[in-house]
Amino acid sequence: MRKPAKILIAGSMLALMLSPACADSSTSNTAGSQILNGQVNFQNAISVMQAGITNVGGDVAVQSSAAGNAVDITTMNDTEVQTSQYNNAAEISSTTTAAITNVAGSVGVVNQAVCNSASVSTDPSLTAVTNYQECAAKDPTATATVAVNNIGGNFSLANSAIGNTLQADTNAANMPINNKQINSSAIVAATGATVSNVVGSVGVSSSAVGNSAQIIHYSTNPN
Repeated sequence: MRKPAKILIAGSMLALMLSPACADSSTSNTAGSQILNGQVNFQNAISVMQAGITNVGGDVAVQSSAAGNAVDITTMNDTEVQTSQYNNAAEISSTTTAAITNVAGSVGVVNQAVCNSASVSTDPSLTAVTNYQECAAKDPTATATVAVNNIGGNFSLANSAIGNTLQADTNAANMPINNKQINSSAIVAATGATVSNVVGSVGVSSSAVGNSAQIIHYSTNPN
């Protein structure tokens, strides 16, 4: 009996997302790009990476990611964006296990689990963004276990779990942003690193974030 209930909820969420009531009152019918995005996810998103790498003459890059909802918008026009994302999955997880040895160059490992992600990048005179994100997934989890030895360059490991994230950047003269993020999930980032004999620098980061927003408005002053 749970499946019909989920379908009804999804239908209600989509209707709410796409209704005029969710629109920013400043939205107009001006020329340019008008983007309406509505995403709902009830399914698991699972990524598993297992890597054993040895004797490499150049660089090594390992990346694993799991995401419930994601949208990436890039325009060169006046742009109005309305985006809404809802996630109620049982599991969103990314797991990376890597053993890397004898690499002449640098090694980079990235592991990420994200419930909802939205990115907007524009280059016009007007950028207006209305963003709503809700993460109700069970527990977005990023797990990274990495061992490296005999690395000729640098080593970096970035492991992150995020509930909701918004990134917006523009050099438009006008940039109104309306952002709302709700997270009711447990966010887990578990990181283990064993590092030895690295010629260059070493950087290891682990982060668990419920809600994150980065908004960059570049200067439009010609001086």
